[in-house]
Amino acid sequence: MIEGSNFVDGGWVPALSGHTFTRRNPADPADIIGTFPASGPDDVRIAVDALEKAAPEWAATSPERRAAILESAAAQLESRAAQLIDELVREEGKTTAEATMEVTRTPMNLRFYAAEATRSLGATYPAAGETLVYTLREPIGIVGAITPWNFPLNIPSRKLGPALAVGNPVLFKPSEITPLMGQRLIEALLAGGLPPQVIALVQGDGAAGAAVAADERVAAVTFTGSTRVGRLIHSQVGPHRRVQLEMGGKNPVVVAADADPDRAAALIVKGAFGLSGQACTGTSRVIATEEVHDAVLERVIALAEGLQVGPGGKPGVDMGALANSDQFEKFTDYVRIGVEEGATLRCGGAPVTDPEHPDGYFVRPAVFSDTEPGMRIVTEEVFGPLIAFQRAGSLDHAVELANATEFGLSAAIITGDLAAAQSFARRSRTGLVKINQPTTGMAMNAPFGGYKSSSTATFKEQAGASMMEFYLNEKTVYLNPTS
Repeated sequence: MIEGSNFVDGGWVPALSGHTFTRRNPADPADIIGTFPASGPDDVRIAVDALEKAAPEWAATSPERRAAILESAAAQLESRAAQLIDELVREEGKTTAEATMEVTRTPMNLRFYAAEATRSLGATYPAAGETLVYTLREPIGIVGAITPWNFPLNIPSRKLGPALAVGNPVLFKPSEITPLMGQRLIEALLAGGLPPQVIALVQGDGAAGAAVAADERVAAVTFTGSTRVGRLIHSQVGPHRRVQLEMGGKNPVVVAADADPDRAAALIVKGAFGLSGQACTGTSRVIATEEVHDAVLERVIALAEGLQVGPGGKPGVDMGALANSDQFEKFTDYVRIGVEEGATLRCGGAPVTDPEHPDGYFVRPAVFSDTEPGMRIVTEEVFGPLIAFQRAGSLDHAVELANATEFGLSAAIITGDLAAAQSFARRSRTGLVKINQPTTGMAMNAPFGGYKSSSTATFKEQAGASMMEFYLNEKTVYLNPTS
């Protein structure tokens, strides 16, 4: 059993209160992963105090040195891959294949941002006379990174990596559901040579996250999580500090009349039930035109019923446990709500008892048909393995249904008609559009972000022109010679 710690002012320490919380294996709740600090506002305050002192020296560190540290940290993660995969399966509940993908991608992210360390460019501008007008890019200051549990290595690396690359100290608050992965990421950064005073790890629940966002000395807050929490953070940060929010989704797959039902079903199931449906870009709605609706539904049901559910480390398992009891109860509540509102539950929705782990949070993936636009399983983010089929009279109608949501993260269309695909890409009110692909799975070197209630829609994550701008201030300088 792990005895986790915060990392503050260059050392591993408990919470000031001495309070802890316990994290258990979602596939086997009797298996205690460890105890971790239950931090509060005082822990955050002390962490910010230390980061403030370290900020000037880290900002003055050469870009080449910062890049080398991130490269070295990436190598540290790679050298620990086997351990991280096992721990990720145990802590989060995903399958070995899903954990392997995440553990492999995380060091790639750090290397990508290491390269960005030397690309923080200013510009010069035409000016009258002998005046030289130019801009400088400077670190914004302390960055607060608040991250979710579903990708507890990959998503933090997309925030800590760029922030550190351009010279910002970072206050990192991982999810209380995956505290061990947060600690492991900090350990790798420190082993890679990161100066201890420029990083802080504060474990705990939402109270710790709220304290991070509330501290006026935190110049920028980057958050991935629920829309509800994101809105609270946005109200705390206010207009004078910078905030980046990636939040919920209700992501549709539109199936056009010309789509192959088998191919469409395979893509839908991959996007809906991968990671046990616990992905912000996961497929939660299928909007099929009249011509193919029944055929696609039939094939999705067959594939869903064929998925093997069980402990993520067990060979042959396609879908692991839900992350905790709250996720388990939320899923079963939405299944009940769907039935009560009049949708037809075509398969799944029930708990699964694994003989070796009878208390694990396992469920059969649920497929609903006969849904109406106002139903909660159509409008609200379930964040579990549940999809709602909607019937569209035409492709235009399907696009209308796809856009009829407060969210705007990811959307997909299955079609062989290039004109229809291009039209959908233009008309979709989402930040991500997938054509003949699942709604999940994004390139690490492409911008990531949503529209509407899925994002602040300001600075993109991962890549793109605005990605590094979030972590930098721009200063305009006017220079005249003295004589």
